[in-house]
Amino acid sequence: MTGTPAHPERTPVPERFDRIDLAALPDDFLWGTATSAYQIEGAVAEDGRSPSIWDTFSHTPGNIDNDDHGDIACDHYHRTAEDIALMRRLGTDAYRLSIAWPRVLPGGDGPVNARGLDFYDRLIDALLAAGITPSVTLYHWDLPQVLQDRGGWPERATAEHFAAYAAVVAERLGDRVTHWTTLNEPLCSAWIGHLEGTMAPGWRDLTAAVRASFHLLLGHGLAAQAIRAAVPGAQVGIVNNLSTVRPASDRPEDLAAAHRMDGHTNRWWLDPVFGRGFPADMRSLYGVDLPERPGDLTTIAQPLDWLGLNYYFPATVADASDAPVPYVHSVRRGGVPRTGMDWEVDAGGIESLLLRLTEEYAPRKLYVTENGSSYPDVIRPDGTIDDPERQDYLVQHLAACASAARKGAPLAGYFAWSLLDNFEWAYGYDKRFGLVHVDYATQRRTIKGSGHRYADIIRRHRGRAAEAA
Repeated sequence: MTGTPAHPERTPVPERFDRIDLAALPDDFLWGTATSAYQIEGAVAEDGRSPSIWDTFSHTPGNIDNDDHGDIACDHYHRTAEDIALMRRLGTDAYRLSIAWPRVLPGGDGPVNARGLDFYDRLIDALLAAGITPSVTLYHWDLPQVLQDRGGWPERATAEHFAAYAAVVAERLGDRVTHWTTLNEPLCSAWIGHLEGTMAPGWRDLTAAVRASFHLLLGHGLAAQAIRAAVPGAQVGIVNNLSTVRPASDRPEDLAAAHRMDGHTNRWWLDPVFGRGFPADMRSLYGVDLPERPGDLTTIAQPLDWLGLNYYFPATVADASDAPVPYVHSVRRGGVPRTGMDWEVDAGGIESLLLRLTEEYAPRKLYVTENGSSYPDVIRPDGTIDDPERQDYLVQHLAACASAARKGAPLAGYFAWSLLDNFEWAYGYDKRFGLVHVDYATQRRTIKGSGHRYADIIRRHRGRAAEAA
């Protein structure tokens, strides 16, 4: 996109979406939950796993709230049967998981760690036995530390190692897994990890960040090729966290700021994978030469079978020439409800993005691969957890998704973030997104009211589909 800022919406109070039009969702709609390896697995030094950049980052004092880390997390590595049983109780038919690269290839490349790969082999079998479709993400930020020591994502070799790792996993699991994600939220890896420094590896270097962004997307393209070579009929996609961007006012400066923010958050990650190259306005803004070689843009633009959207909140921005790239600052809108993360609740943003993606990029399929909210949980005397704010967030956003589907978005599934409360990156364990509460001291799991509400929505959709049939 070029020209004026994308979708300059200025609604002071978000529209509410209270009714889920289940008839708008296809009968074979996938209902799932999502997690990531470092956030739930624990067992960071077991069965041959080597440290990742998140092990290093989280054990560096001051990086994580309360100096938390993922050494144990939800102990999913030892509790997979229990967690799959929870999925069955929720009635979900899909599960989005990630593979820990340092568990499979502790050296980043080279010899395969059989015990690590065996864990995922058993997990896939158990999911299928439970009637749950596995959706496998190859990279959810846990780069092996040994590759970071060699330069990490700013180096081209990391993209090549990622493709080799993708081939190893696809060759082992591809006889049972058809739904593959190359990267989860490369924006976070590049911008937050290398430019803002609040995620691993904790750098603040624009040149490194831009180079990392290029090699992440190159790695996506190379991995897509490797997966398809190993798995005929594989369904390959990439997952981006996107935001509806609004200018804070009609001032030309704020309109331009919204366009920059849209480029930084959305277009930089969408245009290249859809064959449009990297946006010229953003290349000029960053002022960093891309480490591009002949054929790279074609590799990055491998055809996608589907596109994943992670959505949590919109962005309202104003011009701020004294701020870091992209020279904006966030504006807090009054009268707008906010989650426990202090993020705006605006379900209209997810509908807007689904329709924008449909109109401007025409993906074959869309999945909402993450959507959820964090609020403090209150445990009642009887041990139950009623979380009305999280339930309301869930219903509103599902209603907005159904509205987008009714208007033509090719929406094929929804994965709630998250199955479990977990290690929430720099926020540690204080922020809870789970449909299932985790008592970290005992590892006891308790389905929250939002989990029961989600299960009821799934049952109603399936019942409607059965009646129609």
